[in-house]
Amino acid sequence: MAASSYEAALARVLAHEGGYTDDPADPGGPTNFGITIHDYRKYVKPAATATDVRAMTVDEAKAIYRAQYWDAQRCDELPAGVDYAVFDYGVNSGIGRSVKVLQQCLGVAVDGKIGPATLAAAAAADAKALIAKICDERLRFLQSLRTWPVFGKGWARRVAEVKSAALAMAATPKPAPVAATPVLVASHAAGFAAFAALAAALAAHSRAIAIAAAAAAAAALIVPLFIRFNKGS
Repeated sequence: MAASSYEAALARVLAHEGGYTDDPADPGGPTNFGITIHDYRKYVKPAATATDVRAMTVDEAKAIYRAQYWDAQRCDELPAGVDYAVFDYGVNSGIGRSVKVLQQCLGVAVDGKIGPATLAAAAAADAKALIAKICDERLRFLQSLRTWPVFGKGWARRVAEVKSAALAMAATPKPAPVAATPVLVASHAAGFAAFAALAAALAAHSRAIAIAAAAAAAAALIVPLFIRFNKGS
């Protein structure tokens, strides 16, 4: 896809995740910007402590989200809206689950890896219907967790907001990557045509100057002879 939904999707994720938390009921443990201590140890600092997680910068979190959640799920290659729904699901429940759910909803082989078959099926699917399937399954999964009584209200609100935003994104698809090519070619063609016209004009001007110079030289020879001839007669 030519345009990426990443910045808009990331802004929504960060708004939902908030800052540093260390809720005893949350199995993720110390978390900042939605990045758990387990992820921080895996991607940044193997021996990280809660203090390290608290000191995490938002730029570190963004780098993790981009490489380990957005790019890892090939979200730039998914349809608008579907990319955000899959991205946020992966952030909340792990990309191992979000990718498999996407494949289940598409009816392709469930191997947890987004390859050509998954991308082709996603491109051919009705984006809005696919978003609804993903979000509905996500809510069912969250409701099955033992921590639903503690976090359920917030999770349900988040899934509803993701679904609404993803459907809105699907209404304005990413532009096709070939759109800019004809404009660029036309621009270059116009430039070449203008250059050719200028070169032709300069050449014509040069020829005119050469003819004028030749005429002047001929006149310089003929006029004196003509004057002497008239005097002799």
